[in-house]
Amino acid sequence: MAFFFANAEIHIEGGAGWATSLPTWRIEKHWLLDLFWGGRAMTGYHAWVFSFMALVFLLPLAFQGRWRGRDFVLALGGLAAFWVAEDLLWFVVNPAYGLARLDPAHVPWHPRWLLGLPLDYWWGAALAAGLGAWHVRLSTRAAQQ
Repeated sequence: MAFFFANAEIHIEGGAGWATSLPTWRIEKHWLLDLFWGGRAMTGYHAWVFSFMALVFLLPLAFQGRWRGRDFVLALGGLAAFWVAEDLLWFVVNPAYGLARLDPAHVPWHPRWLLGLPLDYWWGAALAAGLGAWHVRLSTRAAQQ
């Protein structure tokens, strides 16, 4: 799913990442962006795309006719893993970038880096793993009851 979405986003954005050339509103600086958005600009494009993907991951919970906390945790973990994979694949597949250009000099919309990757990848992977472990713990506890 991340591969297909990355390709769709490449066709939308081209080589201009983080919606820099799209006709959308942008909020460049705000303290909440530093706190929750990794210091990146908030755009109308991303507001709609992130909301849409959250619904993609959470709507199946409504369709199954029951709401269990452990399913919600799993959906959030899947969403976190999806965004890390999708963003990385955007660079891998994008002919304007490739892995060779995944660096702070070519990717200014990722302002914080750690060990050669955007810090958001590390946080997202840790969040996905933590939520996955929590899901296993909740499921194990439910099975024992």
